Amino acid sequence: MAEKAAPPSRAPQRRAARRPVDVRGWLGGIRLSGFMVIMMGLVVLAAFVLVPTIGTYLDQRQQIAALESAVELTRQEVADLESQRARWTDPAYITTQARERLYYVRPGEVVYLVDNDLPPELAPQEQTPISAELEQTRTDWMSQLVRSVTAAGLAQTVKPLTVGVPDPTSTPSETGTGAP
Repeated sequence: MAEKAAPPSRAPQRRAARRPVDVRGWLGGIRLSGFMVIMMGLVVLAAFVLVPTIGTYLDQRQQIAALESAVELTRQEVADLESQRARWTDPAYITTQARERLYYVRPGEVVYLVDNDLPPELAPQEQTPISAELEQTRTDWMSQLVRSVTAAGLAQTVKPLTVGVPDPTSTPSETGTGAP
């Protein structure tokens, strides 16, 4: 048998340099039939009809999920309230609550209530009496207010306000208390 040579159309060819695509020629090659135009119109109409419906569906699903979570929370609250109601049927629990909340005591018991249970170092110190005389300020109150607000806003650290309580990080010589 004799060997056949490959046809010239199937021989490997190098691509020519890319040439720009003529859009007008490409668009001009598209032929639209009446059937195709009607079908495209129906697709666009279907999109206009279905997009709001899908959006409404998604919104309703979100609302349903939110309401289901609210129902679950309400069920938990109902269960908690029922358990609390069951506790209130126990006479020992009622007695305990009356003693704690209303300070009820049994006959013969002595109850001591401590009003001021602060440690002595945190107890407020005696303050100087308020004078009956009016004093005139040396500065304008409005400019002083603006300066105070500006200084507070530009402060890098917050300093706690302590009245009559020594700073625990300071030494006794700094606070003026203690021996020199």
